[in-house]
Amino acid sequence: MKQFLKYTLATITGIIVLGLLYAIFATITFVGLLSMDSAPKQIADNSVMVIQLNGTINERAAENPLANFLGQDMSEMGLDEILASIKNAKSNENIKGIYLEAGALSSTPAGYEEIRNALLDFKKSGKFIVAYGDNYSQGAYYLCSTADSLVINPEGTIDWHGMSMQTIYYKKLLEKVGVKMQIFKVGTYKSAVEPYILDDMSDANREQIETFSSEIWNVFNNDVAKSRKLQPAALDSITNMPLVFTSTKEYKKMKLVDKIAYSDEVPGIISNMMKDKADYNTATYTDVASLESAQPKNPSGDIIAVYYAEGEIVQEEATTNLYSNEASIVGTKVIRELKELADNDDIKAVVLRVNSPGGSAYASEQIWHQVMNIKAKKPIIVSMGGYAASGGYYISCAANWIVAEPTTLTGSIGIFGMFPEASELINDKLALNFVTVKTHEFADFGDYSRPVTDNESAALQAYINKGYDLFTRRCAEGRGLSQDSIKVIGEGRVWTGEHAKKIGLVDQLGNLDDAIAVAKKKAKVKECTIKTYPEKASIFENLLQEVKPTSYADEQLKANLGEFYPMVKSIQNINNKDNIQAALPYFLKFNM
Repeated sequence: MKQFLKYTLATITGIIVLGLLYAIFATITFVGLLSMDSAPKQIADNSVMVIQLNGTINERAAENPLANFLGQDMSEMGLDEILASIKNAKSNENIKGIYLEAGALSSTPAGYEEIRNALLDFKKSGKFIVAYGDNYSQGAYYLCSTADSLVINPEGTIDWHGMSMQTIYYKKLLEKVGVKMQIFKVGTYKSAVEPYILDDMSDANREQIETFSSEIWNVFNNDVAKSRKLQPAALDSITNMPLVFTSTKEYKKMKLVDKIAYSDEVPGIISNMMKDKADYNTATYTDVASLESAQPKNPSGDIIAVYYAEGEIVQEEATTNLYSNEASIVGTKVIRELKELADNDDIKAVVLRVNSPGGSAYASEQIWHQVMNIKAKKPIIVSMGGYAASGGYYISCAANWIVAEPTTLTGSIGIFGMFPEASELINDKLALNFVTVKTHEFADFGDYSRPVTDNESAALQAYINKGYDLFTRRCAEGRGLSQDSIKVIGEGRVWTGEHAKKIGLVDQLGNLDDAIAVAKKKAKVKECTIKTYPEKASIFENLLQEVKPTSYADEQLKANLGEFYPMVKSIQNINNKDNIQAALPYFLKFNM
């Protein structure tokens, strides 16, 4: 017995000591990482900034230096961080050039366009850009075509193939399980409901997709042709070839690349680009982005606020999505934060950065009201990112001025409602019988075990019509146009930013910096501080979020499904969506 107690106590003591040692080690590591992150970054002389073009580009980067330590996927990049790094690299004397390492990159067309324009602006400083890739994805090649020296691996590939968009249709699947979607909508081009009620794309939807796809591709084709000193028609002809299966020697003959070399030869190519052909140091784009901003001293205390509104518009955050990394525009939260900006006298103007395909019509109306509240007190300018469509346009239309990229997808002024009906599933396939006793005609409205009645259908369509009338009225008032003219260009149709400017939905083509410049002018301020809102989550908040099992599962789902992830997430969250929506198609897959 004594021996048993002796070994038991020794084991317990060992566990406690080991636990304490682990806790001490973890604390030291944690504090060390925090101090490393908070320490001011120093860029060595003769440095080249490295940007690895691999992963998904979101509007904003997450503040979490522990992500790599915890094994989190590091493939998500912040557009704000990339743009800040390029701007800082242009003005930093120690940085002599940029090295772009191509990979599988995913962004919206407008996101690519904004980065590319920043790279072109960087070159105005006289500094160089070198690009290398084993395999260039189309988006990465679009950015790398700005390089002074574009290098490819001898066995590498360039996937320059044009643009396609794909929608998945679910009508037959729903029929197999005995479910029908009852649709109420306004807008010939409002195609978000099509996957549930059609087997194929409607003529109207095909027309709008062909139009805006061609417009976006013309921008990409012309930009690359100009950088590579090719005629646009010649590049377009090359695009029709199976380029991904073409040899690198042919790429060079076609003037798509400048050099063919292995990765270990790239440092020598970069050294030759240095003025003194010397060895060089490297700096990550995240380090360069974190350098102190070159904002002038601001004794006035005046602020221009940049508020980021990214993701699907919802009224309340779904409980199933609380720990997902997917951004969303939560109505209740955004309303509160916009009101704070309106009431802050130090803030002289607000730039609302919108990157949203829309969502809840009700939440969009509530956010619109807060935009009007700001507008009554100070200028509010909208900067459109990749999408500002449907509900995304709803929350934008009241602004004093709207700035969009040529390839931004916007408009989609329309509204719809979807109500599932599962009587066949319940009665025939599951052999269940739902019996309802009610006191009034509409007491069981929304019961999915039966179809809607004629009176319910009439009431729903009238409600949708009322919502569309309100939407178009908001747009007409905001844009200074007649409601009839808005209805003509509405109908749920999606437009590019370039086209939207021609028809009066957008005031100016440009980026976030252009929108900030307009805000300063309209606020009549010369010296000001640019502050971004909402404040990014702290390191501790991000850490707590990342250890949640739902977040881990979400990351694994995203990693395995890739480009199909948004479609699955949309189905997963369908019960959390409002029945009345102002949104782009959920299942539109952008093949860039």
